[in-house]
Amino acid sequence: MQLRYQMKDILPLLPIPQPPQGKTSYNIPCPICEAPGSGKRHLNINLKKNVFCCPKCGRFSGGVLDLYAFYEGLPRRKAYRQLQARLEGQGTYVYHRSEAERPKAAPPPENPEAALADADTRHRVYTALLTRLQLAPDHRENLLGRGLVDDEITRLQYRTAPTSGLADLAAALEGEGCSPLGVPGFYRDRQGQWTLASYRRGILIPCRDRFGRIQSLHVRLDKELKRGGKFLTFSSPDKRDGCGAQNWCHMAGPVQPEILLIEGYMKADIVHYFTGQTVLAIPGVTSIQHLESVLKELIGLGVKHVMTCFDMDYMRNWHVEGAYGKLREMLGGLNLTFGTYVWDPAYNGLDDYIWQFWMNKGELSHESLEKA
Repeated sequence: MQLRYQMKDILPLLPIPQPPQGKTSYNIPCPICEAPGSGKRHLNINLKKNVFCCPKCGRFSGGVLDLYAFYEGLPRRKAYRQLQARLEGQGTYVYHRSEAERPKAAPPPENPEAALADADTRHRVYTALLTRLQLAPDHRENLLGRGLVDDEITRLQYRTAPTSGLADLAAALEGEGCSPLGVPGFYRDRQGQWTLASYRRGILIPCRDRFGRIQSLHVRLDKELKRGGKFLTFSSPDKRDGCGAQNWCHMAGPVQPEILLIEGYMKADIVHYFTGQTVLAIPGVTSIQHLESVLKELIGLGVKHVMTCFDMDYMRNWHVEGAYGKLREMLGGLNLTFGTYVWDPAYNGLDDYIWQFWMNKGELSHESLEKA
Protein backbone atom coordinates (compact mmCIF):
# COMPACT_ATOMS: atom_id res chain seq x y z
CA MET A 1 0.00 0.00 0.00
CA GLN A 2 1.41 3.39 -0.91
CA LEU A 3 2.08 5.89 1.83
CA ARG A 4 0.09 9.11 1.80
CA TYR A 5 2.25 12.21 1.87
CA GLN A 6 1.02 15.66 2.81
CA MET A 7 1.78 18.92 1.04
CA LYS A 8 3.66 20.10 4.12
CA ASP A 9 5.95 17.06 3.80
CA ILE A 10 7.12 17.74 0.25
CA LEU A 11 7.30 21.55 0.10
CA PRO A 12 10.66 21.76 1.97
CA LEU A 13 12.09 19.40 -0.66
CA LEU A 14 11.20 21.61 -3.63
CA PRO A 15 12.91 24.76 -5.02
CA ILE A 16 9.84 26.95 -4.56
CA PRO A 17 8.75 29.61 -2.03
CA GLN A 18 7.72 28.04 1.26
CA PRO A 19 4.38 28.73 2.99
CA PRO A 20 4.24 31.71 5.36
CA GLN A 21 4.05 30.79 9.04
CA GLY A 22 0.54 29.75 10.01
CA LYS A 23 -0.87 29.85 6.47
CA THR A 24 -2.74 26.86 5.05
CA SER A 25 -2.97 28.38 1.56
CA TYR A 26 -0.57 30.61 -0.35
CA ASN A 27 0.37 31.65 -3.89
CA ILE A 28 3.60 31.25 -5.86
CA PRO A 29 4.50 31.99 -9.51
CA CYS A 30 3.03 29.46 -11.92
CA PRO A 31 5.85 27.68 -13.80
CA ILE A 32 3.55 27.18 -16.80
CA CYS A 33 2.22 30.66 -17.51
CA GLU A 34 4.29 33.14 -15.46
CA ALA A 35 7.90 34.08 -16.12
CA PRO A 36 10.35 34.08 -13.19
CA GLY A 37 10.82 37.54 -11.72
CA SER A 38 7.57 38.88 -13.16
CA GLY A 39 6.15 39.36 -9.67
CA LYS A 40 2.98 37.46 -10.58
CA ARG A 41 1.79 34.70 -8.25
CA HIS A 42 -1.29 32.80 -9.40
CA LEU A 43 -0.43 29.21 -8.49
CA ASN A 44 -2.32 28.47 -5.30
CA ILE A 45 -1.05 25.70 -3.00
CA ASN A 46 -3.52 24.52 -0.38
CA LEU A 47 -1.86 22.67 2.51
CA LYS A 48 -5.16 21.77 4.14
CA LYS A 49 -6.65 20.07 1.09
CA ASN A 50 -3.30 18.92 -0.38
CA VAL A 51 -3.99 20.32 -3.84
CA PHE A 52 -2.67 23.07 -6.12
CA CYS A 53 -4.18 25.00 -9.02
CA CYS A 54 -3.40 27.97 -11.28
CA PRO A 55 -6.71 29.71 -12.13
CA LYS A 56 -4.95 31.97 -14.63
CA CYS A 57 -3.94 29.32 -17.16
CA GLY A 58 -6.01 26.37 -15.86
CA ARG A 59 -3.30 23.99 -17.10
CA PHE A 60 -1.41 23.32 -13.88
CA SER A 61 -3.25 21.58 -11.07
CA GLY A 62 -3.26 18.36 -9.10
CA GLY A 63 -2.23 16.80 -5.81
CA VAL A 64 0.87 16.26 -3.71
CA LEU A 65 2.55 13.73 -5.98
CA ASP A 66 1.80 15.77 -9.11
CA LEU A 67 3.52 18.84 -7.67
CA TYR A 68 6.57 16.87 -6.57
CA ALA A 69 6.84 14.97 -9.87
CA PHE A 70 6.73 18.19 -11.90
CA TYR A 71 9.49 20.00 -10.03
CA GLU A 72 11.66 16.88 -9.95
CA GLY A 73 11.03 16.12 -13.62
CA LEU A 74 9.89 12.57 -12.90
CA PRO A 75 6.97 10.26 -13.75
CA ARG A 76 4.57 9.80 -10.84
CA ARG A 77 5.73 6.25 -10.05
CA LYS A 78 9.38 7.26 -9.87
CA ALA A 79 8.44 10.38 -7.93
CA TYR A 80 6.73 8.22 -5.32
CA ARG A 81 9.75 5.96 -4.93
CA GLN A 82 12.00 8.99 -4.59
CA LEU A 83 9.75 10.42 -1.90
CA GLN A 84 9.91 7.16 0.01
CA ALA A 85 13.69 7.30 -0.06
CA ARG A 86 13.85 10.92 1.03
CA LEU A 87 11.12 10.93 3.66
CA GLU A 88 11.12 7.37 4.97
CA GLY A 89 14.82 6.52 4.61
CA GLN A 90 14.09 3.58 2.28
CA GLY A 91 16.70 2.65 -0.32
CA THR A 92 19.95 4.47 -0.93
CA TYR A 93 18.69 7.59 -2.68
CA VAL A 94 21.12 10.51 -2.74
CA TYR A 95 19.73 13.86 -3.92
CA HIS A 96 21.81 15.26 -6.78
CA ARG A 97 19.72 17.20 -9.28
CA SER A 98 21.65 18.64 -12.18
CA GLU A 99 20.88 22.00 -13.70
CA ALA A 100 19.54 20.23 -16.80
CA GLU A 101 16.91 18.49 -14.68
CA ARG A 102 15.51 21.66 -13.15
CA PRO A 103 12.09 22.75 -14.46
CA LYS A 104 12.51 25.29 -17.21
CA ALA A 105 10.64 28.55 -17.49
CA ALA A 106 8.43 28.95 -20.53
CA PRO A 107 10.48 30.22 -23.51
CA PRO A 108 9.85 33.80 -24.59
CA PRO A 109 7.21 34.14 -27.31
CA GLU A 110 8.38 34.10 -30.91
CA ASN A 111 6.32 37.21 -31.56
CA PRO A 112 6.61 39.73 -28.69
CA GLU A 113 3.39 41.54 -27.90
CA ALA A 114 2.70 45.04 -29.13
CA ALA A 115 2.36 47.73 -26.49
CA LEU A 116 -1.21 48.00 -25.22
CA ALA A 117 -3.15 50.82 -26.87
CA ASP A 118 -4.72 53.43 -24.61
CA ALA A 119 -8.34 53.24 -23.52
CA ASP A 120 -9.61 55.77 -26.08
CA THR A 121 -7.96 53.90 -28.95
CA ARG A 122 -9.30 50.54 -27.82
CA HIS A 123 -12.78 52.02 -27.50
CA ARG A 124 -12.64 53.53 -30.98
CA VAL A 125 -11.49 50.30 -32.63
CA TYR A 126 -13.90 48.05 -30.74
CA THR A 127 -16.83 50.39 -31.42
CA ALA A 128 -16.01 50.42 -35.12
CA LEU A 129 -15.82 46.62 -35.09
CA LEU A 130 -19.18 46.21 -33.35
CA THR A 131 -20.92 48.53 -35.84
CA ARG A 132 -19.92 46.06 -38.59
CA LEU A 133 -21.24 43.01 -36.76
CA GLN A 134 -24.75 41.66 -36.20
CA LEU A 135 -26.44 39.71 -33.42
CA ALA A 136 -27.62 36.30 -34.63
CA PRO A 137 -31.29 35.37 -33.97
CA ASP A 138 -30.40 32.52 -31.61
CA HIS A 139 -28.19 34.83 -29.56
CA ARG A 140 -30.96 37.44 -29.40
CA GLU A 141 -33.36 34.76 -28.18
CA ASN A 142 -30.80 33.74 -25.54
CA LEU A 143 -30.59 37.31 -24.24
CA LEU A 144 -34.37 37.77 -24.31
CA GLY A 145 -34.59 34.58 -22.27
CA ARG A 146 -32.41 36.21 -19.63
CA GLY A 147 -34.88 39.06 -19.23
CA LEU A 148 -33.33 41.72 -21.45
CA VAL A 149 -35.49 43.55 -23.99
CA ASP A 150 -34.58 44.50 -27.55
CA ASP A 151 -33.87 48.15 -26.75
CA GLU A 152 -31.49 47.18 -23.94
CA ILE A 153 -29.74 44.59 -26.08
CA THR A 154 -29.20 47.26 -28.74
CA ARG A 155 -27.90 49.75 -26.18
CA LEU A 156 -25.45 47.22 -24.77
CA GLN A 157 -24.10 46.52 -28.28
CA TYR A 158 -23.99 42.75 -27.84
CA ARG A 159 -22.98 41.01 -31.06
CA THR A 160 -22.26 37.54 -32.41
CA ALA A 161 -18.55 36.78 -32.52
CA PRO A 162 -17.41 36.41 -36.16
CA THR A 163 -15.60 33.28 -37.30
CA SER A 164 -15.17 34.10 -41.01
CA GLY A 165 -14.21 37.10 -43.10
CA LEU A 166 -11.86 38.17 -40.30
CA ALA A 167 -9.15 39.71 -42.49
CA ASP A 168 -11.79 41.67 -44.42
CA LEU A 169 -13.17 43.06 -41.16
CA ALA A 170 -9.73 44.16 -40.02
CA ALA A 171 -9.00 45.73 -43.41
CA ALA A 172 -12.27 47.67 -43.29
CA LEU A 173 -11.40 49.05 -39.86
CA GLU A 174 -7.93 50.03 -40.99
CA GLY A 175 -9.49 51.75 -44.00
CA GLU A 176 -11.57 53.84 -41.59
CA GLY A 177 -8.42 54.99 -39.81
CA CYS A 178 -8.79 52.57 -36.90
CA SER A 179 -5.34 51.06 -36.47
CA PRO A 180 -5.58 47.71 -34.64
CA LEU A 181 -1.99 47.92 -33.35
CA GLY A 182 -1.99 47.34 -29.59
CA VAL A 183 -5.68 46.44 -29.48
CA PRO A 184 -6.16 42.97 -27.91
CA GLY A 185 -7.72 40.49 -30.29
CA PHE A 186 -6.02 41.78 -33.45
CA TYR A 187 -2.77 40.55 -35.01
CA ARG A 188 -0.95 40.21 -38.35
CA ASP A 189 -1.14 36.91 -40.22
CA ARG A 190 1.70 35.27 -42.17
CA GLN A 191 1.09 37.60 -45.09
CA GLY A 192 1.37 40.61 -42.83
CA GLN A 193 -2.34 41.43 -43.05
CA TRP A 194 -4.35 42.40 -39.99
CA THR A 195 -6.91 39.86 -38.83
CA LEU A 196 -8.90 38.87 -35.71
CA ALA A 197 -8.24 36.14 -33.17
CA SER A 198 -11.88 35.07 -33.26
CA TYR A 199 -12.21 31.33 -33.64
CA ARG A 200 -15.31 30.20 -31.73
CA ARG A 201 -18.91 31.32 -32.00
CA GLY A 202 -20.65 33.04 -29.12
CA ILE A 203 -22.03 36.33 -27.82
CA LEU A 204 -19.57 39.25 -27.82
CA ILE A 205 -19.80 41.20 -24.55
CA PRO A 206 -18.22 44.66 -24.22
CA CYS A 207 -16.36 45.46 -21.00
CA ARG A 208 -16.76 49.18 -20.24
CA ASP A 209 -15.12 51.57 -17.80
CA ARG A 210 -17.02 54.21 -15.81
CA PHE A 211 -16.93 56.54 -18.82
CA GLY A 212 -18.64 53.94 -20.99
CA ARG A 213 -15.52 53.24 -23.05
CA ILE A 214 -15.09 49.66 -24.29
CA GLN A 215 -11.87 48.36 -22.76
CA SER A 216 -12.08 44.78 -24.05
CA LEU A 217 -14.43 42.22 -25.56
CA HIS A 218 -15.37 38.83 -24.16
CA VAL A 219 -17.19 35.90 -25.72
CA ARG A 220 -19.87 33.83 -24.03
CA LEU A 221 -19.46 30.62 -25.97
CA ASP A 222 -22.34 28.70 -27.47
CA LYS A 223 -23.39 25.78 -25.31
CA GLU A 224 -21.88 23.12 -27.54
CA LEU A 225 -18.50 24.92 -27.54
CA LYS A 226 -18.01 25.32 -23.78
CA ARG A 227 -15.10 22.96 -23.39
CA GLY A 228 -12.92 24.30 -20.60
CA GLY A 229 -15.21 27.20 -19.64
CA LYS A 230 -18.11 29.39 -20.72
CA PHE A 231 -16.15 32.52 -21.58
CA LEU A 232 -13.21 33.56 -23.72
CA THR A 233 -11.39 36.86 -23.79
CA PHE A 234 -10.90 38.47 -27.21
CA SER A 235 -7.13 38.52 -27.03
CA SER A 236 -4.08 37.89 -29.22
CA PRO A 237 -0.91 37.35 -27.16
CA ASP A 238 2.11 35.58 -28.68
CA LYS A 239 1.06 36.58 -32.21
CA ARG A 240 2.73 38.95 -34.62
CA ASP A 241 1.87 42.50 -33.49
CA GLY A 242 -0.78 40.94 -31.25
CA CYS A 243 -1.63 42.03 -27.73
CA GLY A 244 -3.07 40.30 -24.68
CA ALA A 245 -6.13 41.62 -22.88
CA GLN A 246 -6.25 42.23 -19.15
CA ASN A 247 -8.92 41.52 -16.55
CA TRP A 248 -10.39 45.00 -16.49
CA CYS A 249 -13.38 45.93 -14.37
CA HIS A 250 -16.72 46.50 -16.09
CA MET A 251 -19.13 49.11 -14.77
CA ALA A 252 -22.88 49.16 -15.43
CA GLY A 253 -24.57 52.34 -14.24
CA PRO A 254 -23.39 55.70 -12.88
CA VAL A 255 -21.31 56.20 -9.74
CA GLN A 256 -23.50 55.93 -6.62
CA PRO A 257 -22.66 55.76 -2.88
CA GLU A 258 -23.49 52.04 -2.82
CA ILE A 259 -22.47 49.64 -5.57
CA LEU A 260 -22.74 45.90 -6.14
CA LEU A 261 -19.64 43.84 -6.93
CA ILE A 262 -20.25 40.77 -9.08
CA GLU A 263 -18.35 38.28 -11.27
CA GLY A 264 -19.23 38.35 -14.96
CA TYR A 265 -19.80 41.29 -17.29
CA MET A 266 -23.10 40.01 -18.66
CA LYS A 267 -24.35 39.38 -15.12
CA ALA A 268 -23.57 43.01 -14.27
CA ASP A 269 -25.56 44.29 -17.25
CA ILE A 270 -28.57 42.11 -16.40
CA VAL A 271 -28.59 42.94 -12.68
CA HIS A 272 -28.28 46.66 -13.44
CA TYR A 273 -31.12 46.47 -15.95
CA PHE A 274 -33.51 44.88 -13.42
CA THR A 275 -32.50 46.77 -10.27
CA GLY A 276 -31.15 50.11 -11.47
CA GLN A 277 -28.26 49.67 -9.07
CA THR A 278 -24.71 50.37 -10.14
CA VAL A 279 -22.81 47.12 -10.65
CA LEU A 280 -19.05 46.70 -10.86
CA ALA A 281 -17.91 43.41 -12.41
CA ILE A 282 -14.70 41.42 -12.59
CA PRO A 283 -14.33 38.36 -14.86
CA GLY A 284 -14.11 36.03 -11.85
CA VAL A 285 -13.47 36.12 -8.13
CA THR A 286 -9.77 35.35 -8.74
CA SER A 287 -9.37 38.19 -11.26
CA ILE A 288 -8.89 41.24 -9.06
CA GLN A 289 -5.70 42.71 -10.55
CA HIS A 290 -7.36 46.05 -11.40
CA LEU A 291 -10.12 46.05 -8.80
CA GLU A 292 -8.29 47.84 -5.99
CA SER A 293 -7.22 50.78 -8.16
CA VAL A 294 -10.73 51.11 -9.63
CA LEU A 295 -12.34 51.06 -6.18
CA LYS A 296 -9.91 53.70 -4.88
CA GLU A 297 -10.90 55.91 -7.81
CA LEU A 298 -14.60 55.32 -7.11
CA ILE A 299 -14.15 56.07 -3.40
CA GLY A 300 -12.78 59.45 -4.44
CA LEU A 301 -15.98 59.96 -6.44
CA GLY A 302 -18.28 59.18 -3.51
CA VAL A 303 -18.61 55.38 -3.27
CA LYS A 304 -18.97 54.44 0.40
CA HIS A 305 -20.35 50.89 0.50
CA VAL A 306 -19.90 47.72 -1.56
CA MET A 307 -22.10 44.62 -1.50
CA THR A 308 -20.52 41.52 -3.04
CA CYS A 309 -22.86 39.31 -5.08
CA PHE A 310 -20.72 36.41 -6.25
CA ASP A 311 -22.10 33.13 -7.55
CA MET A 312 -23.29 30.88 -4.75
CA ASP A 313 -20.74 28.19 -5.56
CA TYR A 314 -18.17 30.17 -3.58
CA MET A 315 -19.61 28.38 -0.55
CA ARG A 316 -18.80 24.97 -2.07
CA ASN A 317 -15.65 25.51 -4.14
CA TRP A 318 -12.51 25.66 -1.95
CA HIS A 319 -10.53 27.55 -4.57
CA VAL A 320 -13.24 30.18 -5.05
CA GLU A 321 -13.68 30.38 -1.29
CA GLY A 322 -9.96 31.05 -0.85
CA ALA A 323 -9.97 33.77 -3.51
CA TYR A 324 -13.06 35.31 -1.91
CA GLY A 325 -11.17 35.50 1.38
CA LYS A 326 -8.40 37.48 -0.34
CA LEU A 327 -10.98 39.76 -1.88
CA ARG A 328 -12.52 40.49 1.53
CA GLU A 329 -9.05 41.19 2.91
CA MET A 330 -8.46 43.70 0.12
CA LEU A 331 -11.83 45.38 0.70
CA GLY A 332 -11.06 45.61 4.41
CA GLY A 333 -8.03 47.76 3.63
CA LEU A 334 -10.05 50.37 1.73
CA ASN A 335 -11.92 53.39 3.04
CA LEU A 336 -15.39 51.90 2.62
CA THR A 337 -17.77 49.45 4.25
CA PHE A 338 -18.81 46.21 2.63
CA GLY A 339 -21.09 43.22 3.01
CA THR A 340 -22.30 40.16 1.10
CA TYR A 341 -25.64 39.26 -0.42
CA VAL A 342 -26.75 35.62 -0.45
CA TRP A 343 -29.87 34.12 -2.03
CA ASP A 344 -31.56 30.84 -2.81
CA PRO A 345 -28.63 28.56 -3.81
CA ALA A 346 -30.87 26.85 -6.37
CA TYR A 347 -29.90 29.87 -8.51
CA ASN A 348 -26.13 30.09 -8.72
CA GLY A 349 -25.92 33.60 -10.21
CA LEU A 350 -27.73 36.69 -8.96
CA ASP A 351 -28.89 37.41 -12.51
CA ASP A 352 -30.70 34.05 -12.64
CA TYR A 353 -32.27 34.60 -9.23
CA ILE A 354 -33.47 38.12 -10.05
CA TRP A 355 -34.99 37.02 -13.37
CA GLN A 356 -36.90 34.15 -11.77
CA PHE A 357 -38.01 36.38 -8.88
CA TRP A 358 -39.20 38.98 -11.37
CA MET A 359 -41.06 36.37 -13.38
CA ASN A 360 -42.83 35.02 -10.29
CA LYS A 361 -43.50 38.19 -8.30
CA GLY A 362 -42.91 41.10 -10.63
CA GLU A 363 -40.54 43.03 -8.36
CA LEU A 364 -37.38 42.66 -6.29
CA SER A 365 -36.51 44.30 -2.99
CA HIS A 366 -33.57 44.19 -0.58
CA GLU A 367 -35.66 41.90 1.62
CA SER A 368 -35.50 39.27 -1.09
CA LEU A 369 -31.75 39.00 -0.46
CA GLU A 370 -29.94 38.26 2.76
CA LYS A 371 -26.80 39.92 4.06
CA ALA A 372 -24.16 37.39 5.10
